Amino acid sequence: MDGLLNAILTGLAQGAMIALVALGYTMVYGVLKLINFAHSEVFMMGAYAGLFAILALGGVDQPILAVVAGTLLAIVGSAFLGITVERFAYRPLRQRLRNQSSANSRITPLVTALGVSVLLQNVAQLFFTARYRSYPQLFSHTRIAIFVVAIAVMVLLQFLVHRTWMGKAMRALSANLEAARLMGIRVGSVVASTFAIGSGLAALGAVLYCLDQSQVYPTMGVVIGTRAFVAAVLGGIGNIPGAVLGGMLIGLVGELVKLTDYSGGQDVLVFLVLIAVLLVRPAGLLGKPAIEKV
Repeated sequence: MDGLLNAILTGLAQGAMIALVALGYTMVYGVLKLINFAHSEVFMMGAYAGLFAILALGGVDQPILAVVAGTLLAIVGSAFLGITVERFAYRPLRQRLRNQSSANSRITPLVTALGVSVLLQNVAQLFFTARYRSYPQLFSHTRIAIFVVAIAVMVLLQFLVHRTWMGKAMRALSANLEAARLMGIRVGSVVASTFAIGSGLAALGAVLYCLDQSQVYPTMGVVIGTRAFVAAVLGGIGNIPGAVLGGMLIGLVGELVKLTDYSGGQDVLVFLVLIAVLLVRPAGLLGKPAIEKV
């Protein structure tokens, strides 16, 4: 019984961290209909930024200051990275593909996202080497904090999207980008803000994850990014509560599988669950089927 309870608590913490990354995927997709595969590497860069900031601010000598200030610095750094990626990798493509076919306008940014992902991985290996680096052990219990932070972030994002001018602008872009531009919405600023928010959430998840259970290394974003993407699709990509629900389910499934004889196949089961859900409900658990004119 103790093992099951511990697995559930660990799964919720893992799921909450995955949810924070999945929220970044769902924010960008909700506005631009773009799957930003470079998001997993922003997560990795945020983990490095948090590690260096926490160590520079005193680490074990000043744990509260180091964690709070280090996390904020990591969020700001990742937000700037997200804005940079959007400005130099995606925005020129949007401008060039504006009048082209729908297939080209979606496939080309997708390939670009994969290229940016590989670029950031290699940049991290060049500057930080492939050596695994550990966060200092500052607190003994971080799982509850991770879960609470994920729920709080979900509530704040829901408020942002549905109760603020910025959220209204994001929803307008999601519905029709050209119409939003004609209505006077500054599309570039709204898109940059979306990338900044999503990238900041990835950094927050990275710092919490590494404080709780992981080391930092250049390819750490691959597994977490894949699980976060699955979580976003499972919950209904573009849906904020859906991303959190998907993350929690992925975390719980992964930890519960470890209690069985098939502990090495947790990712296999995760994808089987995803396939089963999408066969029954293609829009995801909380997603709404979209009607598209052809």
